[in-house]
Amino acid sequence: MRRQDEFWDKAARKYAADPIRDEASYRRTLEATAARLTPQDRVLEVGCGTGTTALRLAAGTGSYLGTDISAEMIAIANEKAAAAGAGNVAFRKASVTEAGQAEMAAGAPPFDAVLAFNMLHMAEDLPATLAALRARLKTGGLLISKTVCLKSWGWYMLPLIKAMQLVGKAPHVGFFSIAELDQAMVDAGFRILEAELHPASRKARFLVAQKV
Repeated sequence: MRRQDEFWDKAARKYAADPIRDEASYRRTLEATAARLTPQDRVLEVGCGTGTTALRLAAGTGSYLGTDISAEMIAIANEKAAAAGAGNVAFRKASVTEAGQAEMAAGAPPFDAVLAFNMLHMAEDLPATLAALRARLKTGGLLISKTVCLKSWGWYMLPLIKAMQLVGKAPHVGFFSIAELDQAMVDAGFRILEAELHPASRKARFLVAQKV
């Protein structure tokens, strides 16, 4: 199977050109997230892709760092930021475990919020990923995520996904249920404050979880 960064580097330009499939659910995710952010917040987004969400949310924050494992995705995000004249957004190539690490090592405080949209189901080690994200947050800080839970609705897709992975047409995809995701959050040291489905038909779990 192709490495995750290589897969997304190749897919980046097409991904950037594709329209949002469910605009209503995407808007709901943006609204629910923005309601939890303040103009003073330092925000880290992991798996930011081409920066569309970052650029829509950043205006309501103090500073916003978007990271992704794909250099091509980050290149497109920087192009968008330059075109938009966004002043409080930065984009960096980084893995989940690297995201925000350099800033904190240089003396920056932990982040007020970490965002992870449509990427936790792609984590090869979900507990390790959640631990890394928790380490970036201040106590009481928020992990806001939206995650596809295929085991709760798309179990029949697993053979197709595995076949596509064998020929390099799909990245790693985790196979867990809504209940399993919620429990993983609790096990990682978070308290779930808010939980919805965006959209309900596809069991995409939107969670606001607080570091305890």
